[in-house]
Amino acid sequence: MTQRTPRKTAVLTAVMIGFTLTATAACTANTEPAPEPKPKHGGERHQEGAREGRRNAPSSAPSAAGGGQGAPRAFTLVASGDVLPHSSIISRANADAGGEGYDFVPMLRGVKPVVSRADLAICHMETVYGANGDYTGYPSFKSPPQIAHALKATGYDACSTASNHTLDDGAAGVRRTLAALDKAGVKHAGSGRTAAEGRSPAWMRAGGAKVAQLAYTYGTNGYPLPKGKPWTVNLMERARIVADARAARKAGADVVVVSVHWGTEWQDAPDRRQLSLGKQLTASRTNGRPDIDLILGTHAHVPQAYEKVGKTWVIYGMGDQIAGDMINHEGANDPRGNQGTLGRFTFAPPAAPGGRWEVKKAEFIPQWFDTSTGRVTNLNAALARGADVSAVRDRIRRVVLSRGAAKDGLVMGQ
Repeated sequence: MTQRTPRKTAVLTAVMIGFTLTATAACTANTEPAPEPKPKHGGERHQEGAREGRRNAPSSAPSAAGGGQGAPRAFTLVASGDVLPHSSIISRANADAGGEGYDFVPMLRGVKPVVSRADLAICHMETVYGANGDYTGYPSFKSPPQIAHALKATGYDACSTASNHTLDDGAAGVRRTLAALDKAGVKHAGSGRTAAEGRSPAWMRAGGAKVAQLAYTYGTNGYPLPKGKPWTVNLMERARIVADARAARKAGADVVVVSVHWGTEWQDAPDRRQLSLGKQLTASRTNGRPDIDLILGTHAHVPQAYEKVGKTWVIYGMGDQIAGDMINHEGANDPRGNQGTLGRFTFAPPAAPGGRWEVKKAEFIPQWFDTSTGRVTNLNAALARGADVSAVRDRIRRVVLSRGAAKDGLVMGQ
């Protein structure tokens, strides 16, 4: 999210999806009064206001290659962007629960067909969870823990939890968040309650492959790491990421996925640091084999390009999956903040043991969060139903393909 002084903002207003802005600014706000910003919070602007029978549950730790589950087979991995519940989103979830509690399941119903049919699905839980009704939006988020149940019900297996909001409520917020995800059966990577947990990947299994997800953030909005607990959230450092990826591979990972919270808010194009770090990470090899097999980017609040760097796919930014009406750094409502993509990658097993699982098919699926209804929309599915959403769908496609991914085989999926 952006690095500007936060402003108080905002209520839920309907987004006009055909309208596009070129402003390159900050995380957005609502028109309902926002809480007083804490002095250490650095500048975003936000709006204020199970999968059925799809796969075997993976063990919590890896086993030897092949996993004793028969011949390896291809598997699909789906990933999506920021889940960012502003105050208006929390209010919508309360309304969807009939005023008693919070129900986030309806918000995600539009993408459940894509998410639940994948062998593995990864989300980005940008905020931490509050407790006992103490839930807040921008600028210091504390979200209802019922979100964890909705993520599981939609079909997500794991979430990255490293973001610039991970320390919005200190170590206590991290503990509550990870406990709720554990209870819901959603694995997580990027933050930890202990040193071992903070350093560990989320382990998953699909197609006979053991998949390790690691996660990191560029910063924490000026909040310091809790004293004596540097492992509470993983900070984005090239040497650290490479070392962790190599450790995951040594521990048995066939596929290593790295989630990174990075980039410049409201900028469609990846920034210099994204391009540089992406190139460095994809070039890292051990015995000729890449250490990292897929990079998933979040934070910019707008869809960014996909690119095959060397032989490794990088999504620079998936955009927001759930967010309220977004206000950019120039103080304007920016509908790009409710646009995003789902990435879907089909991994095929290596020809010989110890080889790389290769991405044989790469797809993106454009999505949009309709703030007027509080629902995530698969734009291709909406078009098939006759909705007039071609302009926003085509804008997302242009951005996603802006770095030449089509020539490397990236296609728009359904």
